[in-house]
Amino acid sequence: MHPESALLNVIDVEATCWDGQPPPGAVNEIIEIGLTVVDLSARRRVSRHRVLVRPVRSVVSDFCTELTGLTQAEVDRGVTFAEACRILVEEYGAGERPWASWGEYDRRQFARQSRADGVAYPFGCPTERTHTNAKAVFAAAYGLRRKPGMAQALQIAGLPLDGRHHRGEDDAWNIAALVLDLVSREAWPVTTALA
Repeated sequence: MHPESALLNVIDVEATCWDGQPPPGAVNEIIEIGLTVVDLSARRRVSRHRVLVRPVRSVVSDFCTELTGLTQAEVDRGVTFAEACRILVEEYGAGERPWASWGEYDRRQFARQSRADGVAYPFGCPTERTHTNAKAVFAAAYGLRRKPGMAQALQIAGLPLDGRHHRGEDDAWNIAALVLDLVSREAWPVTTALA
């Protein structure tokens, strides 16, 4: 049994999106949260999860369905954003465990939507102690001037892209593979639990 701080949540969100500007009154809202739990000590992905979230201020556009494969009918069966945050905290230790995402988008989107919906930010504070930008760590470890997208990073690392790109559950699984690549290179920063 490893200490709680050995576990890392890797998160990838998909949000409502459009080809161009959103329709009047619509905003980007999380519609899928992909989560892979990584045991950093054992150097393996231990579980993968998916939470569908029902948007309330926007709808899934045809462009968004083409990109993610998610439909309005599918996300209509999802939970509220507040319930999704509760699930992250209660079932996946989001308030105590460190977490990572590919870039800053996911962290910022959670912060924006938490403020907009009046829902407590699920990942604990301060964010600097709990969140790692895996894209920045990867670019530094590989000596890259530009930070690559996830699919390009997998190619650079010689890893396969499992599943569908732009699907939260699959992207979190792939990002977790990149995290483990960085762990094996001793390039992953030490993270500690907040508890």
